[in-house]
Amino acid sequence: MKLLRLLSILLFSMVLNAQDDFFEPGYTIGGYGELHWNKASDSDGNLIKNTMDFHRFIIYYGYNWTEEWSFKSEVELEHNFLPGGELELEQAYVNYHTDKWGFQGGVILPTAGLHNEYHEPPLFLSVERPLYNKYVIPTTWFSNGFAFYGKMNDFGWRIAIMEDLVAWGENDDGSPKFNIANGIRDARGKGYKTTGWDLLKNISMNYSGISGLRLAGSMSMNNVPINVEGGKVTASLGVSLMEFNAKYNANNIYAVVEYGQISYDNSNYTDFTGGNTSGYYLDLGYNIGEIVNCGTLIPWFRISNIIRDDKAVESSKNSDTMRFGLTWWPIDNVAFKLDYAKITSEKATDNETSEFNLGIGYSF
Repeated sequence: MKLLRLLSILLFSMVLNAQDDFFEPGYTIGGYGELHWNKASDSDGNLIKNTMDFHRFIIYYGYNWTEEWSFKSEVELEHNFLPGGELELEQAYVNYHTDKWGFQGGVILPTAGLHNEYHEPPLFLSVERPLYNKYVIPTTWFSNGFAFYGKMNDFGWRIAIMEDLVAWGENDDGSPKFNIANGIRDARGKGYKTTGWDLLKNISMNYSGISGLRLAGSMSMNNVPINVEGGKVTASLGVSLMEFNAKYNANNIYAVVEYGQISYDNSNYTDFTGGNTSGYYLDLGYNIGEIVNCGTLIPWFRISNIIRDDKAVESSKNSDTMRFGLTWWPIDNVAFKLDYAKITSEKATDNETSEFNLGIGYSF
């Protein structure tokens, strides 16, 4: 028996070594991009926007040292030209993974909503990303930090610890550039001269046990440093983002719903004049590609609403949108898109805007 056990261990070791012998270190490359033609008119029919923009050009680069250890990165050029556009290192991290859990460290993305981690143009219906991904979840949101992730049966989880949000900024002339009270889009530090006084905590879970359906949610929390004296934070603003999302893509039905809310705790910063931000959107479409034999072709509509409170002026900035579109994937990695929308916004007075957008997006 001892001899058989020894032979079994030896055979098992030989199999593992043989598997390692087949692995060869190497690199991977990919990317995505999107061209947009955007037109908008005011409530009187006057054309107020007519632009063509190669909005994003992204290159992925990765390298696998072993089956478990790898490096992943993403560099983005926005709006085709510098200066005027943006050149950003959106991801650059060391990754370790097994069948059950993994680790990331470097420039990473928090898990928040459907489109922050996975935002390639063929993955969403409209020409532009939903307004929800601008005012509620600021896609793409990236930071210095590290994360642990894993999967148990049909449940996935991830915990990320990242740099602090930034409370406010100034223009070159000293005037305010943004205030965190307007949401956290401009409060993203993007890995540049950021701090780690409190560290943002991002916790997420997802479920994919039903064919075609994915359910997920996350919470992000940070006591944003307002003032630091003598090596201590003397004033801070508590910020939390709670969201959930669901996506169903099967039986020719395409449906997406996302809801999120940004809340503030000003107990340690009484001068705060902002208010909560919340929003949602619902996409619903049906694939008629099999009927007309042309790949995947989805006519769809979207309803959405964004509310941004501003206690300083005792009003809110509301935006209601009804959007209709048609999206065609001749192959999975290329999407042609068009959509039309009516946007009703409330600032000091009601205002209605019409939008027409045409675009093409790809990934590889």
